[in-house]
Amino acid sequence: MGAVLVLLPPSEAKRADGAGPPLAMSALSFPELDPLRKVLVDELVELARDVIASRAALGLSPRQDDEIARNAALVGSPTLPALHRYTGVLYDALDAGSLRGAAAARAATRLMVGSALFGLVRATDPVPAYRLSAGSALPGRPTLAARWRPLLDPVLAALSAGETVVDLRSGSYAALGRAPGAVTVNVLAERADGSRAVVSHVNKAHKGRLARALAVTRAEPSDAAGVAAVARRAGMRVERTGPTHLDLIVAA
Repeated sequence: MGAVLVLLPPSEAKRADGAGPPLAMSALSFPELDPLRKVLVDELVELARDVIASRAALGLSPRQDDEIARNAALVGSPTLPALHRYTGVLYDALDAGSLRGAAAARAATRLMVGSALFGLVRATDPVPAYRLSAGSALPGRPTLAARWRPLLDPVLAALSAGETVVDLRSGSYAALGRAPGAVTVNVLAERADGSRAVVSHVNKAHKGRLARALAVTRAEPSDAAGVAAVARRAGMRVERTGPTHLDLIVAA
């Protein structure tokens, strides 16, 4: 096995600025995904012409019409590296902007983001601000999972065959493409009586901290046990509950 790769979910929240050149498919990794990327970009730009339809398809309120305006300007707007485009709880905990030197270089190599618009991008791929979620229903089109799976499944299978993949994507993004044999992680809150329950929103912060630990470690974990060892060295409480599955235990 080669290096560890960490698959991150994107975030609804994205930085609106950017200093990079406009979107160019040639600048994105995994060119085999370009045909659907181009189609989806065109569909989003066209959909943005109809504000009412955009709200319905993207699950937006009138107060979020600026998101529709971003889609309208998607082709010509400035870009940022993917790892800096996405914001929110997970990315705050990851804190990629604080990484320097060798740690930043390892993060750039190891971190990837699943995307409803671009399928899969590496940390340094330049992407514009946009709004499209895995569960969005574009008018008259099949689900995004149905459209992405034929393209993403083979890409993720090839990555999984050569690397240790840690899949931290949420369910809707994991449904866009399967990563066979990937290490998966649940975040469980443990109560004072010892009972445990799956946590929802706060799990993003814990997954962000795990992603950071995996991004910067000098180790190259080759399986779930190795991933757990990295997490424990970072002060996390982790239990291996299956050949490729870990539970990350946090206080309720």
